[in-house]
Amino acid sequence: MPEGDTVWLAAHRLHEALADRVLTVSDLRVPRLATVDLTGRRVLGVVPRGKRLLTRCEGGLTLHSHLRMEGSWRVFAADERPRGGPWHEIRAVLGNASRTAVGYRLPVLDLLPTEDEHRVVGHLGPDLLGPDWDPGAAAARLVRDPARPLADALLDQRNLAGIGNVYACELAFLARVSPWLPVGDLPGDVPLRLVTTAHRLLEANKTRSDRTTTTARTPGRLHVYGRGGRPCPRCGTPVARAGPEPGRNERVTYWCRGCQPGPAP
Repeated sequence: MPEGDTVWLAAHRLHEALADRVLTVSDLRVPRLATVDLTGRRVLGVVPRGKRLLTRCEGGLTLHSHLRMEGSWRVFAADERPRGGPWHEIRAVLGNASRTAVGYRLPVLDLLPTEDEHRVVGHLGPDLLGPDWDPGAAAARLVRDPARPLADALLDQRNLAGIGNVYACELAFLARVSPWLPVGDLPGDVPLRLVTTAHRLLEANKTRSDRTTTTARTPGRLHVYGRGGRPCPRCGTPVARAGPEPGRNERVTYWCRGCQPGPAP
């Protein structure tokens, strides 16, 4: 599932291509929206909310999309042939006189009144890259279920919106705790430091495609994620990898047994 910074960048690119322009192409390729025609409506803006995208149009309508694991939006010149996957994987096409936005493999695509956006995003916690960001509220939500493992709590968008598996692994490493440590066992100010670090990292990465969580003095772009079996940049212990079991749709977790003490799977 894309991280919040990836979704923010997608929203930024869609906004640049579509905002303040009248739609001349509207093709929503999901059964319940097959007869919807948004041509003639001006796009008011495209905003991210956690891992969701809200494309607001004149007339009080919002097209809501969620990328989940496989979805993506790509922007092309109006006369350019779309590239991003087979034609049958396209779920949405929105275009104007100069740009065309194409949504591939979108598992969630809904049209709803703009005034009802709360139905799809109202349950989300403070948005790491949004105007509602509140580190105190996010830290309090993170630990409200004391027995819950840290990585699970970080990935729960009801606690704070925007963290995916990459950041969950990297944040646990930076905090020097196991991803499976119950959040109730986190020392004193660690929850607040975790969410503050998450906000700093997503802000730093939101305009770039080559995400990094390391400093210039640390080799590589990530500390542990995707580095199974390679030396931990902090202590040299081989980075461990857990999951998924064959046939199960689970996330892969990376951590260092040497400098991230606590429970392990």
